Amino acid sequence: MVTGKIAGSRGSRAVAVLAPLGAALAAGAAVAFVGAVDPNEPGHYPTCPFLMLTGLYCPGCGGLRTVYALAHGDPVTALGLNPLVVLMIPVLVLLWGRWTLRAWSGGGSTGKPGGAPAGNFMRPIYAWLLLALMAVFWIVRNLPFGEFLAP
Repeated sequence: MVTGKIAGSRGSRAVAVLAPLGAALAAGAAVAFVGAVDPNEPGHYPTCPFLMLTGLYCPGCGGLRTVYALAHGDPVTALGLNPLVVLMIPVLVLLWGRWTLRAWSGGGSTGKPGGAPAGNFMRPIYAWLLLALMAVFWIVRNLPFGEFLAP
């Protein structure tokens, strides 16, 4: 009887981590695609619509080339293209790990299949700080003294 409970909890744990594992698989596939299809070659990817319409860089401009550089083991070039993307990768890995651990342990899950993160997945102050950082980065990289942040 106890064995059935343990086996059932292992099965539900395996199901609970499917969502984080699927997200990791999708992210890995995206990185592999960008690593294989060079964004530095014209015609492979569309132009940033914000850059095309305004002539200004958005916070994500240079992001694909940053991922390409990282996929090819060139962090110096990646930092020169978009330091915000490079600095956010460890944060995203940390959040993904937290999501996976919560899904596996059953804590913080909403009870939905796949271990969906609950509302307390990230404190609101951190989300606001991230948005503020992105806004400052967006503005500074388009000013003359922030030219070094342009891709």
